[in-house]
Amino acid sequence: MSQRVEKLAVLFADICGSTALYENLGDDKARQLISRCIGTMTGALPAHQGKLIKTIGDEILCTFPDAEAAFHGACAIQAAVKKSHASGETPLYVRVGFHYGDVICEQEDIFGDTVNVAARIAAITRAGQIMTTKAVVDVLPQGPQEKIRHIFRAEIKGKQDQFDMYVVVWEQDDMMSTRVGIPAFRKSPDNIDELVLRYRGQSFRINRERRRAMMGRDEACDIIVPGNLVSRQHAGIELRSGKFIMTDQSTNGTYARFADGHVVHITREELILQGHGSISLGLSYGEHPAELVEFAISATPAPHKA
Repeated sequence: MSQRVEKLAVLFADICGSTALYENLGDDKARQLISRCIGTMTGALPAHQGKLIKTIGDEILCTFPDAEAAFHGACAIQAAVKKSHASGETPLYVRVGFHYGDVICEQEDIFGDTVNVAARIAAITRAGQIMTTKAVVDVLPQGPQEKIRHIFRAEIKGKQDQFDMYVVVWEQDDMMSTRVGIPAFRKSPDNIDELVLRYRGQSFRINRERRRAMMGRDEACDIIVPGNLVSRQHAGIELRSGKFIMTDQSTNGTYARFADGHVVHITREELILQGHGSISLGLSYGEHPAELVEFAISATPAPHKA
């Protein structure tokens, strides 16, 4: 078999919640919707030099000749899927992850570290998101770079070092920002986001008036959580530039589970909280933690000026 190594961008796009679709709609209807969505995704590839390698259940694997083509291809996939929602059928959402590097090409398939990393990136991406790596960001031209934001560092299975993870701001409504670091969503001046933390009768609001909260087992913390794996001052949450940023400063790390079931583990690093979910201090969700801090973000009307 002829084998060659090429520098390529590898992209995985995965339909979210397909198992629930089969349960709620039945096999035939779910299969039709998923097949149609896969057709929508693959239809977005040719305009950006994308090549479909294979379909794996409700997921596609494809390659692009370079990082910029993959960037535009990823955005095109999400935009095409979103546009398909106008048909009135049950809306489907996809998550897209891509990486750039050396790829082993053999006949019509691809292998290697770059493929494995791209798969892991897609696996930790949330519904409706596009995520990528520093290897991609480093070779993108300025235009696409302005639409990418660093959000956290993650452990990749089989890798010693943590990976810097970046989210792509792909929706047109979010393209207003002109450089990395500006919040993706412009807030109405009449509304201010507020995050509420709740734990066993304790509650704390983070907003314009009170911008920080600390969680841990120390009695001086705003949310006091007991436990052998909980540090005295375990993790803080801060309202910064319109975002709620959680910073871990513990020994055992902090876990966040979002509304879609996606879990992120951070250790001595930062994570942007979105929507609602729960936080576990020091104990993974796989260990069924009993002590969970619930969080919820909502827009609250600004006080009217006299």
